[in-house]
Amino acid sequence: MTTSHSPAFTLTVDVQPAALVIRVAGDLDYETCDELMRAVDQNLFAPRDSEGQFLELRVDFTELGTIDSMGLSALLMIRRRTDAAGVRLCLDQRPRGLDRLLEITGTLEHLTAPRDESAGARSPGTG
Repeated sequence: MTTSHSPAFTLTVDVQPAALVIRVAGDLDYETCDELMRAVDQNLFAPRDSEGQFLELRVDFTELGTIDSMGLSALLMIRRRTDAAGVRLCLDQRPRGLDRLLEITGTLEHLTAPRDESAGARSPGTG
């Protein structure tokens, strides 16, 4: 009998001129969602010299294992923060399991729809 262990969770952050790309590998869950939030906060809102603000945050899920309700909660929090900052959120390479979770919870359109440009950037903590 073999025991299945969840894959190690890792994040890879790639700072590009106009985009912040965060690659998620392993399970995004109760134990790991804070790590994703820290990576977003530390990189999305960090001063960037003359390059200005990021235009988009791309979260790549090519190597995602599983995701639970806390992982979903982190994605919703990230959407709030990107909207407030005027940054487009892109959830790239979503596996079928993630899309199914987003569909079942009614959050697929909210998390994948383009940001409402007419609302403009709001200050964090509003909305």
